Amino acid sequence: MKNKLLAGIASFTLLASTPLNVLADSPQTVIQNTQLEEKDKSLFNSEHYDFVKYSQIEGKLNALAKESSRISVEKSETKSALGQDMYVVTVSDPSAKGKFGYYKGLRKKMIKSPEKAQDFIEKHPDLKVPVMINGSIHGTEFVGTDAVLQLIERFATDNDEQTKTILEDHILIFNVTANPDGRIGATRFNGNGIDLNRDFITQSQPETEHMVDLITEWNPMVFLDLHGYVKGYGGPSKPGLIEPCTPPHNPNYEYDLYSKWAMNQAEAMEASIVSNKADYENTNTETSKVDYQNMEGTYIPQRDDSAGWDDYPPIFTPMYAMYHGAYGYTLEAPTNDWDGVQWTYDAVMGALSFASENKAEMVKDQIEVFKRGVQFDHPFHTEGHFPSAYIIPRDDQDQTATQKAVAHLQDNDITVEEAKKEFTYEGVTYPKGTYIVPLDQAKAGLANTMLWDGEDITEDTPSMYDISAWNLPELWGFEAVEVSSEDQLNVKSNEVRMLDSKGEVIGDGPYAIPNTSVESVFLANQLINEGHTLYRGSDGTFYANSSAKSELQTLVKDSAVTITTESIPEEAKQLSSQKVTILKDGGINKAQSHSGTKLALERLGFQVVEKTPVQVAEEGLGESDVFIYNGRSNLISYENSTANKEFGLQDAAQYEAFKANVKSFIEEGGNYLAIGAGASQASVKLGLSDVEVKTGGSNSNGIVQVAHGDSPYTAGYDAADIGFVYQPAWYSNTENKEVLSSYKNSEDFFMAGHWKDRGQAQGKPVMVKDGNILFIGLEPTFRDHTDYLFRLISNAIFAGLK
Repeated sequence: MKNKLLAGIASFTLLASTPLNVLADSPQTVIQNTQLEEKDKSLFNSEHYDFVKYSQIEGKLNALAKESSRISVEKSETKSALGQDMYVVTVSDPSAKGKFGYYKGLRKKMIKSPEKAQDFIEKHPDLKVPVMINGSIHGTEFVGTDAVLQLIERFATDNDEQTKTILEDHILIFNVTANPDGRIGATRFNGNGIDLNRDFITQSQPETEHMVDLITEWNPMVFLDLHGYVKGYGGPSKPGLIEPCTPPHNPNYEYDLYSKWAMNQAEAMEASIVSNKADYENTNTETSKVDYQNMEGTYIPQRDDSAGWDDYPPIFTPMYAMYHGAYGYTLEAPTNDWDGVQWTYDAVMGALSFASENKAEMVKDQIEVFKRGVQFDHPFHTEGHFPSAYIIPRDDQDQTATQKAVAHLQDNDITVEEAKKEFTYEGVTYPKGTYIVPLDQAKAGLANTMLWDGEDITEDTPSMYDISAWNLPELWGFEAVEVSSEDQLNVKSNEVRMLDSKGEVIGDGPYAIPNTSVESVFLANQLINEGHTLYRGSDGTFYANSSAKSELQTLVKDSAVTITTESIPEEAKQLSSQKVTILKDGGINKAQSHSGTKLALERLGFQVVEKTPVQVAEEGLGESDVFIYNGRSNLISYENSTANKEFGLQDAAQYEAFKANVKSFIEEGGNYLAIGAGASQASVKLGLSDVEVKTGGSNSNGIVQVAHGDSPYTAGYDAADIGFVYQPAWYSNTENKEVLSSYKNSEDFFMAGHWKDRGQAQGKPVMVKDGNILFIGLEPTFRDHTDYLFRLISNAIFAGLK
């Protein structure tokens, strides 16, 4: 068996290192766009190897499909952000081929009738269960996809007992390259600059939607997400990392059922790795300090630590899969080389063998997750944690956010119903058609995660790995009313089958377009871009002349916005198309910090130009009306690390030119927005303002209460409203400046998340205008997630018109 395994690895390693023109029998993807030129390495990786290029993958998969009757190769209908193909390979023994629909149907029955499904397992313990393996969601973590390709080759062609046993027990679903753009460009993020492994509560990116579709299609029993590179968390004898995680655990999991198996399965992966340690080549030990041949294990956070690698936010791929009952794991290989590939391969084999040995009991516990949801029985949760339902009222004027939420819930296997008649709850009467999300359903944990208020976990743990608050109703801008677990709604309802997203244009004009959503601002910008004259009232409402009727009727067909006839107020100001330039972060610290703002601007309907720091230094800002800085302070540094150097300025002369060009832009009337802590600090360093910038910890984040003044910059928001912070910022020395918004002056201004020592920010300014410069200490466009706050940016652009 070991010799077969090593032969398989060796043959594929040889294939991977073969020049492309030798693979004449394997059709290659022609990459014509220079932005998609395949790179050989990332400077962020300390080791390098000749990994399998994206352009080689399709040919290899097609060749294996011709050779083996066990595998099916599909191109997803969904393309990556930059239009690249995504490949799904399903491997099973030939007896299951042609029966995938049957197996998917059985997985759906687990959700609809979990008790019957458990009985079925008792009678049919030989049932095949799906396992999903996700390759290289971070493009620079090349080993994941390479391990996937080796695993596919083994299960397609080998006939040893371990291979046959695993195939008898499982259907293996491989998402071969979860991030094609990142693999091609050697970046962590996708072509839109989004870290896909932070996108699973939002699902803003096509690659994420593709993965969600696979998870909801198959409801896999085990989900393995293949990453790198973790070397030293466990000390020299325990390279790499395998979950389960440290606390805090998200309270919406049925964590007892996960924990029953997770540690044992993780240790089975560990054992598989260690048992093969003699086979590792230690290719980069001198550089990496990883000695595979003498390893004793790997770092398992829940076993080996107390905090710091948590599974609290539902933004990570395996954490999201856990809401679908999967036993989800992140696997972090130690090194970026073929030894790292083998570590990943061995870990997956350990996971699969463990799943084979324990399949029947593991799948029954997966079904138990769904049964608890359907029966509204959560024995390890505090009484009242789960409400009995959520009421999601309709908005008569603008249903954009509400309908987005309903569609999002449905896309995630969550049942949404609508009332068949008017009903009353706690003194409020809701009309027929009001949306209701009952919590006596299989995936109640995911529904509650998406709709609950969240919690302040500052005192629960020293720090968080990433965000700790994501309230969709508040951050997307719709209402979700909790129905107490002790109450039952007295209303008949039907499952929502179709959403009517058609907006309406009422009357013959002039027309009032509400400043109520991303979509409504997009409509206004579309009219401006089409040459229509638009005005903006002091309350943020947009006004169009009667001549815009035909255009509006076309635009609202794809929206849920109601446009009414209303006279244009005398105080309304005429708008013009704004040329918006955003400072581009090409990938400092492996991330594009400006990407959320860029996507928000595009969704709001603005035409956006990206300029790197070097371009701003060399070219200036041209005819830009608005310049936005939302990124790290070291974008204006010329002393960056080797890996970061290409994304910032290159020398002192460029720094002086950048500063002069930005100052000139502002002095000539340009509108400048500094969003977030890094941009605020950089702006002060540039000498643009004498405002003093204060910041919270770099891992502090969450939902806050803010107090807005009466201003065109905060139009469309309430005087008491909410914001989102990620490394929170606030300002002092604001006496001669216009304070537009502050954190609420109350001890409870922090609503949910993790923020130590936040008392120093209580009541302090968080949006400050200094001439043509606007400082925003919130993160209103965070990761294309905070839709409700996007309009703070469109307000700033329109309110600051020259």
